[in-house]
Amino acid sequence: MRRKRVLPPALLILCTTALAGTAPAVASPVAAPAPAPGRAAPLRILLTNDDGYQAPGIRKAFDRLTAAGYDVTIVAPLTNQSGTGTKVTSAAAIAVRHPEPKVWAVDGTPGDSVAFGLSEVFDGHAPDLVVSGTNFGPNLAALATHSGTVGGAVAALESGVPAIALSTGGVTVPDPVTTVNAMDPTLDFAVKLIERLRSRARSGPLLPEGVGLNVNHPVVGSDGKGTAAGVSATFQDPQQVLATDFTDSGDGTGTWKVDVKVDLRPAARGGDIEAVAAGRISVSPMNADWNTAALDRVRAAALIAGLRP
Repeated sequence: MRRKRVLPPALLILCTTALAGTAPAVASPVAAPAPAPGRAAPLRILLTNDDGYQAPGIRKAFDRLTAAGYDVTIVAPLTNQSGTGTKVTSAAAIAVRHPEPKVWAVDGTPGDSVAFGLSEVFDGHAPDLVVSGTNFGPNLAALATHSGTVGGAVAALESGVPAIALSTGGVTVPDPVTTVNAMDPTLDFAVKLIERLRSRARSGPLLPEGVGLNVNHPVVGSDGKGTAAGVSATFQDPQQVLATDFTDSGDGTGTWKVDVKVDLRPAARGGDIEAVAAGRISVSPMNADWNTAALDRVRAAALIAGLRP
């Protein structure tokens, strides 16, 4: 079963084409300013990813979100954990480094990082938001199901903390230069989205309980620095995107060669692939469980009617 996608009406309110513009990116870290008298304290953000705490996406995110006035703390994997999905470590111990102020590196998955951050770094006083990314490459369709970026956001939702998974990439194999360039407009949009959530929430939670957002920003222009054509409230396209082929090496060792290729099918109307392929930012609501709609439970009940152990 797939995670159900909920609240499209709410996202249509949140994600209008007015959000599609971008502002200049800021390249270097800026300390979060102290709130002026009578003003609210800065939004507290736990920033994680699956590419590792030193990856360009998370470092750009730290700089941009901090420059926007948020109190940002990185709690991310020590090494690249792409494709780990919602995996969490079952070991009796885990190594954690604190290489610089506001940065924690966890020798585990994004889920481990978020769990450690919520329990220890934030010491029981949960952040206002968990942002996971921005990821190098897209997390669309079935890629989202296996994504460590999305897994980090799911770990936050499981603990009752609002979360956004943020990815940068088109529907083809990512190009290093243009994808990194496109991270700047991705993060400019992220700031606008967070501010929209904050203004709508007033003094309450940024998102409804248990609901997160999976945001995919396309690579626009030959240099990746272009502005997206707009913003679409979407759902997770059901297709796989990648096709895996196994070939017996024939050497008698039981070794099989693995070949993975992009295998795009016609995009589902209203889905994330359709939006990104059109140069639009895709924003898909998600939750942290695997429940489907109520109608599916009715169908399941009919299916098992009369069955006995």
